[in-house]
Amino acid sequence: MLRSRVCDAIGIRYPIFQGGMAWVSDAKLAAAVSNAGGLGIISAMNADEHYVRDQIRLCRELTDAPFGVNIMLMSPHVAAVAQLVVEEKVPVVTTGAGLPGKYMPAWIEAGIKVVPVVPSVAIARRVAREGAVAVIAEGTESGGHIGELTTMALVPQVADAVQIPVLAAGGIADGRGMAAAFMLGAEGVQCGTRFLSACECGIHENYKQKVIGARDIDTQVTGRRLGHPVRALRNPFVNRFAEMERDPSVTEEQLAAFGTGAVRKAAVEGDVQNGSFLAGQIAALVKKEQPAREIVEEMMGECEALLNHSADRVR
Repeated sequence: MLRSRVCDAIGIRYPIFQGGMAWVSDAKLAAAVSNAGGLGIISAMNADEHYVRDQIRLCRELTDAPFGVNIMLMSPHVAAVAQLVVEEKVPVVTTGAGLPGKYMPAWIEAGIKVVPVVPSVAIARRVAREGAVAVIAEGTESGGHIGELTTMALVPQVADAVQIPVLAAGGIADGRGMAAAFMLGAEGVQCGTRFLSACECGIHENYKQKVIGARDIDTQVTGRRLGHPVRALRNPFVNRFAEMERDPSVTEEQLAAFGTGAVRKAAVEGDVQNGSFLAGQIAALVKKEQPAREIVEEMMGECEALLNHSADRVR
């Protein structure tokens, strides 16, 4: 069975993390992935500590396995949620949308394993010095908030720069992507888009069907003008946002207001006209709805078969 330092550091069977996706990654999905042997992650998104506490406690009712909470450092409730995960003794915290150094000493002292998402070598080195047990090197192919570097370019550079384990994220939805990540120097992967199709994922059926029906060219990046580029599936909302972004008469405040609540409209309401259906470029590889356990085991089986027989492909 394929095992890496990530498994040993986190206490999981398989080196697969489920990404923390706003309005998607709740206790039910996280528990299902953790029960399957990966690391399920609850998204704290912009929610307050009361919502996050309820999700943590529900997850504990559904699994005895390790799980994590993803903390978005731009959240207005970040300080309260950062303290909450200490109080609740959450096993793992992943972070995004900022630098976690302010909160890491308290997390580490509480025994929490901190695994930040990083878009660059410099940030990977910084969080490694601050005590991260691993980093998630996320390429621009991913859904939601993105950086500039591709997974192919970013992962080997981060792997060369730090001594702690590296997980690859962005553009990984099957065992082929996982095997490729290992060849680049990663010791695990984080997947978001693939788990949108999990049976335990509670997003609106319209969202699942948009992902399952996506083509390779169906994602678009908007928000660069605001300094926070986001990748989502094309629809009337994304098309209109892109038009407004190109229009110099539209202010940044108007752009931000137009986008407010769009992720919830997609995930909760299934609003195909006005919702932002976050998904990565790999969406076209997601073909059907499956239980989380089947997704994890299928990815692991494909990856192990490829790595075991990679020499058969060359002469």
